[in-house]
Amino acid sequence: MIANTTTNNPITGVSFLEYLIKERLATSERVEQWRAQSKANNKSVIEIIEESKEIKDDVLLQAKSKAYNLPTVELFGRIVSGEVLRTIPEEIAMNYKIVCFGKEEQEISVGIVDPGNYKAIEAVEFIARKSNLRIKYFVITLNTYKYLLRQYESLTSEVKEALKGTVGGSDLEIDRSSKVEVAEKGFEEVVRSAPVAKMVNVILEHAVEGKASDVHIEPLSEETRVRYRIDGILHTSLMLPKAVHSSIIARIKVLSDLKIDETRVPQDGRFRRRFEGGEVDFRVSTLPVVENEKVVMRILDTSSNVLKLESLGFWGKSLKTMEESINKPHGMFLITGPTGSGKSTTLYALLHLLNKESVNIVTLEDPVEYFQKGINQSQVNPEVGLTFARGLRSILRQDPDIIMVGEIRDGETAELAVHASLTGHIVLSTLHTNDAFGAVPRLIDMKIEPFLLTSSLNLVMAQRLVRRLCPHCKEQISLPKQYEEQVIRELSKLPREALPKGIKIDRPLTLFQGRGCARCENSGYKGRVSIAEVLEITDSLKKIVLAGSDIDKIKEEFLKQGMHSMVQDGYVKALQGVTTVEEVMKVTKE
Repeated sequence: MIANTTTNNPITGVSFLEYLIKERLATSERVEQWRAQSKANNKSVIEIIEESKEIKDDVLLQAKSKAYNLPTVELFGRIVSGEVLRTIPEEIAMNYKIVCFGKEEQEISVGIVDPGNYKAIEAVEFIARKSNLRIKYFVITLNTYKYLLRQYESLTSEVKEALKGTVGGSDLEIDRSSKVEVAEKGFEEVVRSAPVAKMVNVILEHAVEGKASDVHIEPLSEETRVRYRIDGILHTSLMLPKAVHSSIIARIKVLSDLKIDETRVPQDGRFRRRFEGGEVDFRVSTLPVVENEKVVMRILDTSSNVLKLESLGFWGKSLKTMEESINKPHGMFLITGPTGSGKSTTLYALLHLLNKESVNIVTLEDPVEYFQKGINQSQVNPEVGLTFARGLRSILRQDPDIIMVGEIRDGETAELAVHASLTGHIVLSTLHTNDAFGAVPRLIDMKIEPFLLTSSLNLVMAQRLVRRLCPHCKEQISLPKQYEEQVIRELSKLPREALPKGIKIDRPLTLFQGRGCARCENSGYKGRVSIAEVLEITDSLKKIVLAGSDIDKIKEEFLKQGMHSMVQDGYVKALQGVTTVEEVMKVTKE
């Protein structure tokens, strides 16, 4: 096995292919075919296996980790400095599928695709000996390696390279050359040109690889700024000459099939691109601003696997109540929260649980964010009159068992959703309210009769997203007294049995914070998780609704149900080391 030291340790132990057979991840016959392909294509067997996609990336990664007794590392979204990368020269990195992604004092962290490659190990050991470095090895996927390899040339340098094809050098030269090109070739031809197209491609590729949820391209007074939203926070990634702004916007409009010459009104569009990891949809929105247009692109990774409810952060009685509610024969299941709080992701996780051959699931969305096999997904189109209300009427003639309406925006849609649930359908939808308690009064404001609500509504939940602590650099801290008192006061309201195992609310409380490291861009956070509150519509609650929907009485009933509030859920996750108290306070303040 590889040892994580400076010494030259040859790889020994069980053959990786034998391990795959032993773990029933591959047959003997398939292994022999891979060996033959490896010789014929002059590639390592692991490369052949990874490219075949017959074993899922995460499964194969864990298999390599166990077979070679090496840790794994997640590096997507991580930007590695050129100095660290070049610890291993690019040519060696390309030849041996190895890459250096971290360096602290005299220790380097090296990702390796094929730990069974003796020559790769020898090359790294030789480099380490020359500089008196210790090596810590990590096993990585081929896709991760390719992502890091592209960083030998940074985002900025790649865009600058593309700019060379468009510009002569200074801003004045950019402006003149652009005007000449437009006059000679026409605007559409210029925006389809290789330099502009390459510039946009580079911006999109880095956004996808960095696991960004949105891309903002916005004109400033002297420059164009490109920002990525990662884990809910916007980061500036690139500043471009202002003269190329119009060409970039126009290129995105061409991809989205929008009107290039229309700059006075907002436009919405969509396009799909294929990357190494799969297909990705970009939802495009343009907005006229002073002097120019701004573009925001929402990234929708259609190749992403639908996550389980537990992975999204749901637990305990709330999780059990959610699962019981969607398995009822009919009724409404509502998720509330502001834009960007993860409502759609939770809806898709619920649909995934319900998706069986024996049921007909039809959705009406704006837009369709993730495509799910076996589900009939439809998109609203107000331009041709296909609104949520009209679409819902049509869905009811499609013999559905389960209906998902992307959002209840008006009284007509609310009324149709209520009647659909009363006539034997499961209806899942979202609503914009701050918490679960405000959903009932909101629907009554939409002219839904209380007696209809009590007969149709099964469950209302509210959620927010908080940033996860980086698992690589989180450390224990003592909580300041004012925070400690607040956490204890909130969690003391819950019955002891409602708390997860291992959670104690005795003083002094010990929580966690992220120190900041290269893996999390020194932010201390990596990824996001939901915090939620679930309100079950019990018989007692129905009486409160019929008596006038008093919010305070609804909250009293919620406490009697033994459920945790959003704040309490957040504090539990803070005690578990999943997030921080500051994050919970930030997203739950009203």
